[in-house]
Amino acid sequence: MTTHVNKVHHVTTITQVAKDLGEDEDWLRDIAIEMEIEDGLIWVYGVGEDGVQAFTDFGIENLIELVRMHKENPKLLMRWQRG
Repeated sequence: MTTHVNKVHHVTTITQVAKDLGEDEDWLRDIAIEMEIEDGLIWVYGVGEDGVQAFTDFGIENLIELVRMHKENPKLLMRWQRG
């Protein structure tokens, strides 16, 4: 019997997530900077020089929660960028 260490079978790029959520991609990038790999954010390399942000399904859920928080309190992003 073999067990799979990585249970992620697909990711969605930030461009597609922005389209699906109807949000500005640059704004989502600013918000996603708060996320870590444990939150479902990964980088995909090989598409351009700098790589592309992508999210697991769990990551999309976390990003949606961050979007909600930032819409309720737009000053959160300003504090994060200054810190």
